[in-house]
Amino acid sequence: MTNTDTISNTGSPQAGRFRHLPSLEGLAAFESVSRLGSFTRAADELCLTQSAISKQIRALEASLGTPLFVRKARGVTLSKAGMLYQQHILPALQGLEMAGQRLRALQHPDTVSVLATHAVSQYWLFPCLLSFSAEHPEITVHIHASNEMDASMVPDHDLAVLYGDGEWPALGATPLIHEDIYPVARPDVIKEQELSLEELAQRPLIQLDSSWNCMDWSHWFAHFGIRYRPPKSDITFNQLTLTYAAIQRGAGIGLAWDFMAAEAIAKGELVRVTDHRAITDLAEHLVFDLDRPLSASARLFRDWLIAKAGEGGVTGQKD
Repeated sequence: MTNTDTISNTGSPQAGRFRHLPSLEGLAAFESVSRLGSFTRAADELCLTQSAISKQIRALEASLGTPLFVRKARGVTLSKAGMLYQQHILPALQGLEMAGQRLRALQHPDTVSVLATHAVSQYWLFPCLLSFSAEHPEITVHIHASNEMDASMVPDHDLAVLYGDGEWPALGATPLIHEDIYPVARPDVIKEQELSLEELAQRPLIQLDSSWNCMDWSHWFAHFGIRYRPPKSDITFNQLTLTYAAIQRGAGIGLAWDFMAAEAIAKGELVRVTDHRAITDLAEHLVFDLDRPLSASARLFRDWLIAKAGEGGVTGQKD
């Protein structure tokens, strides 16, 4: 008997245990429909027809023996079974994606993967990446943006930009962007030269109600010893990038992080509405898994980002 025969005919009860798994296409369709709430939008995202998406979802529901969606006149919502399934499927799909990224990185040592929030990716990493790519065209940097990131996800990437106090025992951490937060608005929205904190608290403000641990108006005012409760009538968003987009479109006064707003203020596109700013002891840190050796390309990009941050040209720095 050959070694191959021995490995493939063990008689193990585990053999073939994954033969009843649904197709990856069906799982991708489920993830897209559950996130977008629409078969049509999922079809557009996956470059398929709506009937193909419907067929994949029906096949998935048939294999599981339960409906995953509640069909409505306008879109679909997850059933109770669908919500339970989503909790297990999303991490599994993310794990598959990360595993593929790791294998591709092994085959392509000049590729660097970086994890960061949407705001940091859009307003800080992206400008840095343009400059880095011009200097090092031989290195490809992949940015994975997620507002659900935490320290447990860092080992799946070469580098990450993680918000906090820098105390992560399993990670190497260097502060890049010190937290500096102040209110801003478009020049045509605010007529006064400067508002007092008491005057500001009486204005309609763009509110941030996010699951991410970041400062909202209540915490910002508390930083200066003022109690504040947001009125229910104020416009509210659950993402920092949406809040900032509303500010840019002239929807009102909102909180901005210096790394997001400094350039727009310098160009006159936004103005600060008060001299008060909340500078905390927290920061966005460039981190990496201490148990995972960095490639030469990852080390180069890490050192380049740290040097760029030290120049102060692309990041808010403490006074």
